[in-house]
Amino acid sequence: MKKLLGFFMLINILSFSNVIPSIPVVNTGNTDMDVPKLPNQDKVEKDGSIRKLLSNTTVMMESKLNVVVPLEIISDVDIKAMVIDDEKIEVPFSLELNKEPDLKDHYRVKYSQDKIDIDGDGKVDTYIYSPKFLNKRIIDDNMIVIEGANISKEGTHEKKVYMTVEVKQ
Repeated sequence: MKKLLGFFMLINILSFSNVIPSIPVVNTGNTDMDVPKLPNQDKVEKDGSIRKLLSNTTVMMESKLNVVVPLEIISDVDIKAMVIDDEKIEVPFSLELNKEPDLKDHYRVKYSQDKIDIDGDGKVDTYIYSPKFLNKRIIDDNMIVIEGANISKEGTHEKKVYMTVEVKQ
């Protein structure tokens, strides 16, 4: 989502030289700003010399800023499953994004691993499936499939998988 923010900058221009700046003064109509007081006397330097104040001017400028917030996954997924013998388990899960994607069929989820050997025996036993594109804020069509037939080591197994949002190229 693109946000347009406006802000005002107040610039004081002091002229302590023989050149008078010619800067256009822009009136934005905003009268509720505090304008700082400008010097109205000559400046006495440390060595005793005097710099003559020729003029002082307050210029108010308006600037616009375009802020783009990147698309991010804001949910953590913690899957706990018990597999008995050669059982095949399908565990659905959801992902939540920080905002609705602004472009359809442009963003996709990227996993650090989507085919996992959870017990380290050399056979892939866990698969992660997600839709091809992220088109809404909450994605419910995700699935983890665990094939018990490929798990040969008994015990508790843990694996950390990282998710990122990838842009279609």
